[in-house]
Amino acid sequence: MTGALYLVATPLGNLADLSPRAAEVLAGADAAYAEDTRHSRILLEHIGAGRRLHSLHEHNEKSRREEILALLAAGKSVALLSDAGTPALSDPGALLVAAAHAAGYRVSPIPGPSALAAAVSVAGFAQGADDVLFVGFIPVRGKSRRAALERIAAHRGQVVLYEGPHRLGSTLADLAELAPQREVCLCRELTKVHEEVRRCSVAELRDWSAGEVRGEVTLVLGPLAHEPQAPEEAAVDAALGRCLDAGMSKRDAATAVAAVLQLSKREVYGRCQRLSGR
Repeated sequence: MTGALYLVATPLGNLADLSPRAAEVLAGADAAYAEDTRHSRILLEHIGAGRRLHSLHEHNEKSRREEILALLAAGKSVALLSDAGTPALSDPGALLVAAAHAAGYRVSPIPGPSALAAAVSVAGFAQGADDVLFVGFIPVRGKSRRAALERIAAHRGQVVLYEGPHRLGSTLADLAELAPQREVCLCRELTKVHEEVRRCSVAELRDWSAGEVRGEVTLVLGPLAHEPQAPEEAAVDAALGRCLDAGMSKRDAATAVAAVLQLSKREVYGRCQRLSGR
């Protein structure tokens, strides 16, 4: 275990899910880094390795990167762990891993729990199992959020995203506007005491989430049921006309119609320009 960076997957909630190999690496590493030391210290103290834990989060990853590279250069072993699940998946760490590769140090995965893999397995969407889009946490607001939602709605296979309890309702409301009848599986508090797996339509899950929801959530959207028929050109023009009459800009009208009718935004914008005489 000299001069190596280990990416250690840790339990989503149940400490019994920590593999013996992961425990061995965490106990034997010269240093360990995690996003939330308060949370991960519980696990490390459980195996008697809490004294070597340091923080590595989005605000200090660049400075920590140099510190860890110095440890690796000195022949030390470093463990990077997620607070729950597999490191560098919707968690800090990718910059460090890339830097370790570039510097020529050994980077070794210690596989184990993953909310992504666990949720896909219990969702049971066999169709589209070979075409899974993982988006992690989507942006909170603005154009980047709208673009992420449009990307999710257009993907024909399964889509996996993470969400916190305080934003779940708004995310489901946005998804329901785009595809209310699309099947979805909610996985809440996986492996914990209050674990819940619920599969229904997006609209039904939106209504259910109107109550209090606690804990971290993984959502798996099922594949689109069938190929949509291309709408008639007259229908596209009519939809664009209604948007323009309502005062929308050409760009916003094209974006909205393309998202709803699942068409190319570029093609719809071209039709919109022709329809409005540029």
